[in-house]
Amino acid sequence: MAMERTLGRLLRVGVLAAIALVLPGAVLYLAGHGWERADYHTFRGEPAELRRIVPVFWQALSLRGPGLIQLGVLLLISTPVARVASSAYAFARQGDRLYVAITLTVLGVLAYSLLASR
Repeated sequence: MAMERTLGRLLRVGVLAAIALVLPGAVLYLAGHGWERADYHTFRGEPAELRRIVPVFWQALSLRGPGLIQLGVLLLISTPVARVASSAYAFARQGDRLYVAITLTVLGVLAYSLLASR
């Protein structure tokens, strides 16, 4: 029961922290670009500085709106991954080898899906 509470708390804290980053990032972004007209005819991906983790951190530390938003999204994506990793640790402490193997397999699939998309 304690494990479920801890994992639930981890998810809650992760989502709230992501909100705490995305919301001010959106306010900052809209304060500087809210008047611009959106052009949906041509797809424009994220700039190069928002496609890698380290530049996203620097943008967020500089309090730039897009950097804060992107960091919040990264945190939101990493929250369930952290939950799976925490589950593997908890199962290992309980000595449940089957669930450790299953959880590590799920963690491997998550890692592969995140890292292999380059």
